[in-house]
Amino acid sequence: MKLTFCGGAGAVTGANYLFESGATKILVDCGMHQGSSYCEGLNWEPFPYNPAEISAVIVTHPHLDHIGRLPQLIKAGFKGVIYSTPPAKDTGELILLDSQHVLQEEALKKHKPLLYTPAEVISTMGFWQKRKYHEVMNVGPFEISFVNAGHVLGSASAIIKIEGKTIVCSGDLGNNPPPFICGTEYPVEADYALIESAYGNRVHEDAPTRHELFAHIIQETIKKGGVLMIPSFALERTQEMIFELNDLIEQNKIPRVPVFIDSPLAIKLTAVYQKYASDPLYFSEESIQLIRGGDAIFDFPGLHMTLTTEQSKAINEIPAPKIVIAGSGMSQAGRILHHERRYLPDPKSTLLVMGYQAQGSLGRRLLEGAPLVRIMGEEMPVAAQIASIGGYSAHADKPQLLKWVDHIHKNLKQLFVVQGEGEDAEAFAGHVCDRYHSIQARVPRAGETVVL
Repeated sequence: MKLTFCGGAGAVTGANYLFESGATKILVDCGMHQGSSYCEGLNWEPFPYNPAEISAVIVTHPHLDHIGRLPQLIKAGFKGVIYSTPPAKDTGELILLDSQHVLQEEALKKHKPLLYTPAEVISTMGFWQKRKYHEVMNVGPFEISFVNAGHVLGSASAIIKIEGKTIVCSGDLGNNPPPFICGTEYPVEADYALIESAYGNRVHEDAPTRHELFAHIIQETIKKGGVLMIPSFALERTQEMIFELNDLIEQNKIPRVPVFIDSPLAIKLTAVYQKYASDPLYFSEESIQLIRGGDAIFDFPGLHMTLTTEQSKAINEIPAPKIVIAGSGMSQAGRILHHERRYLPDPKSTLLVMGYQAQGSLGRRLLEGAPLVRIMGEEMPVAAQIASIGGYSAHADKPQLLKWVDHIHKNLKQLFVVQGEGEDAEAFAGHVCDRYHSIQARVPRAGETVVL
């Protein structure tokens, strides 16, 4: 039984893990590299295995850094099956179609070949099958099932049983308790495990603290007469922001000002959330009760969904104060760039960072205090306030990651710490070794193969 770390080792993005038993090979995730230009360049590199030999891809969730190279995999000869939960497939199709447009622009700028076309995304969906949590998938000698990772709608940890061993791949683990989806379901046993570590050396604010911080930042920006810009990931983060703003308004904690969701992808994904909002497999009992009581948890007076380019441009005509939530979450592309170019030089305005910002991204540079940034070819002075609330991250922090290990530590032989930047991943591996002397926890190298 062999495991090769083809991506996601020593880096947050590009998750791609190859499992081999006899003649059967499966992948867990097939993600895109995001962040710095070096990482993004890796997306044009050939796969380090023969895609035609892969029997199945197990998708933990549909963020691009976990599914972004699936169409390339199929172009390169994959003829197997892609498995995920039902919501992950529904949202994955929208995310891949949206990313194709951004990647096409990037390819033209860099004089590179297209990674894939819209038709190839549609073709990818023909290989993709839905499986619910706990439903067993048999691929050759592999027995695979999903448990809820609590990260985004339909996210999963993959439990793989093979050759008398149990291997658990965490996927991305959620920041518990999430506001409306069901929380993390903890595996009960594992001989080997892969665990993400994006926040492996950090502790988030608790829910009441982040709630109050969010309200305070909104109040201060409104008082100054500025614009609150929130670069937001279209999946989960935007829906969470709508949910939180709805709650703050209903409790009279913030004044009513225009709120714009300026992301066609986020608007389409919110419709998927509404599709599953009454399903107890995915949504918490509290959220379902709110919906049954007539609370539209993804809507409130003053909320505007700007789907078209014309509607987006019209936001400029609305006087401040106002709140604009737009993609992308790391300010690498999308409509948020137009708002940042317009309002970052304004000292009355605020840019609120609420999610992980990869090394090399514009969001990371802003978060680290860059006084001058280049946006759409233009140098912009940064006079706006740059604020951050880590507690809204959809990723588990160090205590929550350790809690996940607590549930499987009894028979655990090795823990591979993946999907984290070097220092965070190494620090988390050290925390595990200090906590459990019987567990060998380490950060694998990119391209490394281990025998389990």
